[in-house]
Amino acid sequence: MDFDFSDDQKLLKESVGKLMASRYGDFEKRKGYQMHPNGFDPAVWAEYAEAGILSLPFSEEQGGFGGGPVETMIVMEEMGTALAVEPYLACVVLSGAILKYGKAEQIIPEIASGEAIVALANIERSSRYDLNDVSLAARRDGDDYVLEGEKSVVLGGGAAGYFIVAARTAGARRDADGITLLLVDAKSPGISRRGYPTQDGQHAAEVSFGSVRVPVANVIGEAGKGLPILARAVDEAIAGLCAEAVGAMDALVKMTVEYLKTRKQFGVAIGSFQALQHRSVDMLVMLEQARSMAIYAALSVDDADPVARGNAISAAKVQIGRSAKFIGQQSVQLHGGIGVTMEYKAGHYFKRLTMIEQMFGDSDYHLRKLAASGAAIAA
Repeated sequence: MDFDFSDDQKLLKESVGKLMASRYGDFEKRKGYQMHPNGFDPAVWAEYAEAGILSLPFSEEQGGFGGGPVETMIVMEEMGTALAVEPYLACVVLSGAILKYGKAEQIIPEIASGEAIVALANIERSSRYDLNDVSLAARRDGDDYVLEGEKSVVLGGGAAGYFIVAARTAGARRDADGITLLLVDAKSPGISRRGYPTQDGQHAAEVSFGSVRVPVANVIGEAGKGLPILARAVDEAIAGLCAEAVGAMDALVKMTVEYLKTRKQFGVAIGSFQALQHRSVDMLVMLEQARSMAIYAALSVDDADPVARGNAISAAKVQIGRSAKFIGQQSVQLHGGIGVTMEYKAGHYFKRLTMIEQMFGDSDYHLRKLAASGAAIAA
């Protein structure tokens, strides 16, 4: 099978790569972006909008360019290479997918133009990785729902103008049915949030909803049937994360090999030591395995069968986790102490890869999912 990019996809990769290089070529610029209130520079976000990156996954009717999962993979890989801090995954990939699949298209033009940032509020303190574990209550009151509860680790939540809230409108805490997705204006009375930086340089928020009134018209999809939409969007986000991880791993492998060529011990470059050459080759092998699975994940996103799609995404996430852990650890060990300093980029790649391994389910979680479904698991 031919996995080469089309001419348009190659042009996209080149243009996004140039934009990332101009904004993140100097590592000190990234540190400067993180000093902004929500952890990223709004001017860079505006450049993404001008370049069409924010509108890429949406249809032309929605004000976008009609890009698919492969185009998203291309963008996310370049962002992983750059260690970009903007909430692209949270807003465009994850929240955008929910709005697309839930046919709630009214806010998409604002996302595409960079005017609005949308964040998914679905994680609760007791829910871990289970999307169906929802306690935040949405009580029907006339033409409104009234929200009561809290959400944790809301990616991009500090900068969000809107939240997509997974709320319980019926059933028990862990029931699959009874989960409703609601589009909530972040300025609504009763909402409070506390933003904070995460270990990898990104930003998240704790959000509380106290008697927040949301019009029934703001339901995304069908009331009580939000879980399939949420699950499909998370699958798409995981595929994007896999591509981001490949970009970060690729940069980390290249950085490590270059260090081995220049760092000298006993009067020679340490890259001339056969044992270290073997380690760098092992890193490259793990990278290529991860790249193959990231492509597999992207090509599986549009699978209409939720079980087949979920198995493919879980298999990719397992390999990404394995590769990220191996490459990150080997890179730090081969660099020595400099590999974990704040001033050097390698440690920041390792932090981001470690966070990616945990997001939307770590390797053990996805292995259990595959085992429960009876899918084949690679040794």
